[in-house]
Amino acid sequence: MPIIEMHLLEGRTSEQKQRAASAITEAVIGALGVKPESVRILITEHEADEFYVAGIARKPAKDSAAVNGSAKEHSA
Repeated sequence: MPIIEMHLLEGRTSEQKQRAASAITEAVIGALGVKPESVRILITEHEADEFYVAGIARKPAKDSAAVNGSAKEHSA
């Protein structure tokens, strides 16, 4: 049973998280040859001041575009 953990900055909608979970499930099914029912995905959301890069805290976003917009943050 694959268990996937995702850590994201707060601000994504339930729909966005659902799309990510669906895409990840499909990728795991294809890569590992498991049944969809066996894939578990845990999403933990963090506030911006709990996210550090090179020892520096990410500043709180002024608007949702800062949280949702860049590809860099989608991989965080």
